[in-house]
Amino acid sequence: MNSSPSLPGKVYLIGAGPGAQDLMTLRGARLLAQADVVLHDALVTSEMLELCPQAQKILVGKRCGQLSTAQAFINKQLVDNARKHALVVRLKGGDPMLFGRADEELRALEEAGIAVEVVPGITTALAAAAATLQPLTKRGVSRSVAFFTSSTAPGEPEQTRIPDCDTLVQYMGGREAIATAQRLLAQGRHIDTPVVVIENCSRPDQRIVRLTLSALAHGLGDTHGPVLVMLGDAMAMRAHQAIEDEAAVLLRHA
Repeated sequence: MNSSPSLPGKVYLIGAGPGAQDLMTLRGARLLAQADVVLHDALVTSEMLELCPQAQKILVGKRCGQLSTAQAFINKQLVDNARKHALVVRLKGGDPMLFGRADEELRALEEAGIAVEVVPGITTALAAAAATLQPLTKRGVSRSVAFFTSSTAPGEPEQTRIPDCDTLVQYMGGREAIATAQRLLAQGRHIDTPVVVIENCSRPDQRIVRLTLSALAHGLGDTHGPVLVMLGDAMAMRAHQAIEDEAAVLLRHA
């Protein structure tokens, strides 16, 4: 459905969640089914895109170490498509408002006079806590949680100080595992601090690894998808949990 050039369409920044199609919100799925154009990240699964068969799909992927689309170009694509179509979706992995570059896209749309709405998604940290059965907070153990990433914009200094919270969750932490562990040890974290690493959270090829901070300092080896690292005493396994280095695929209800 095209919109008049004098009356731009509306853009929805939608969180796709951690990956599994059934973890998308109902509102997000409804809007995808109505969208004229969907600009999506590289981490958005093909299963998720099945929710918008009618839409023109534009890949604007941003993957660390691989070819990515410049943010300024994505902003222009959003503005240009909103001037031609009634309903444009910017589909992002996780939640748009957390490490999703939403600020740049919101500002670009607002400056162009285009209506925009945000539809939240399940951020990967919460999905990872659920998948591993490891609450991020725990009475008497963890009263504070920090989400952080070592990724920076071009020209920005690299983050050297890691937040001082009971539980830490590092997004895009696979390539930074050794540096993260070394910094935390230098900041006084105990070598036996429990660590839970989850790769491809909520997807069929999900992989969970449990280790300690000292082991993390030696790296994670090869990874083949988005990695989230959770650290802190709240990550200690409960007595009845099976002791395994790697968990099986997440059980999903039919």
